Amino acid sequence: MRGLHHPRSLRLRGEDTLKYDVIGIGNAVMDLIAPIQDDFLKEMSIQKGIMQLIELDRSDMLFHALPGYRRVPGGSVANSIAGVGTLGLKTAFIGKVADDEIGRAYVEETRAAGTDCPNDPVGDAHLPSSRSMILVTPDGERSMNTYLGISSEVGPADVPEEVCNEARILFLEGYLYDKDKGKKAFETAARLTRSAGGMAGIALSDPFCVDRHRSDFRKLVKELDFVIGNEHEWRSLYQTEDLSEALEKAAGDSGMIVCTRSGHDVAIVRGNDHATAPVTQVTPVDATGAGDQFAAGFLYGLATKADLATCGRMGVAAATEVISHYGARPETDLKALFREQGLI
Repeated sequence: MRGLHHPRSLRLRGEDTLKYDVIGIGNAVMDLIAPIQDDFLKEMSIQKGIMQLIELDRSDMLFHALPGYRRVPGGSVANSIAGVGTLGLKTAFIGKVADDEIGRAYVEETRAAGTDCPNDPVGDAHLPSSRSMILVTPDGERSMNTYLGISSEVGPADVPEEVCNEARILFLEGYLYDKDKGKKAFETAARLTRSAGGMAGIALSDPFCVDRHRSDFRKLVKELDFVIGNEHEWRSLYQTEDLSEALEKAAGDSGMIVCTRSGHDVAIVRGNDHATAPVTQVTPVDATGAGDQFAAGFLYGLATKADLATCGRMGVAAATEVISHYGARPETDLKALFREQGLI
């Protein structure tokens, strides 16, 4: 973990001198979003409402059983970066895909949407590109069946120094810690970005990811500039059922923490500065991407130097938009939405 530590007085660099406002590194996963009935889950022995990693054979079987689907480039941090890009900021996503149909489509569609994708598909790859079948039931719950493939093989060699050196903010995906090479890629990107004067932060990803990497994540909370997680992830990180206790410990460790709670106000703490962002409960059409787009709105606020409460409200507005339709990326003009709510 050496090389990540910087003083807490770190500041964002000048507005006009950098190529990128926000960049991310994470799993490049093509989402195949399929509306289905609960009976389909039972027939396929799928546990409702969770993300399950599957092998290639299982992925092929589910793919051929889908009644229909919509294909969208995905991956948690990739979704966040895409959301920031729709808001007009300069973005890049660092990931890894194979030179196959899914991989080529992933890169082409990411670039077409306005986000730089510096890594071309890998020729003669030993693993195919990653894909996730997101099965959405009528109640909006999503059951994700993900084959990671080559995306989980991202390593330090896949991190372009010229991209990290030109970034104001780097957003990291906790799932990368599941492999040593991903961990090294993660740390390389953070070191390069912060050494050049930028900020780096992490999404805790999910409680099971936190369980697997608690010791490493505890260190990252202390060393990175901001950490975004939900109430379950923060409780898991500090091994307590008391959320207030977990957040108090986190705030003592970190320069900035963000805690989302489904249907409840978002809590943000930076030093002695405490802020909340109100949440109005709504019934989701598809809960896929709520956390990813919260991060997008929050990062937009951070990059544009909004106050903490406004950053949080931007995150809530983006999350609320994305759960109103199928898919993990915005379909409404978020900037217009922010204007309507008086956020910009």
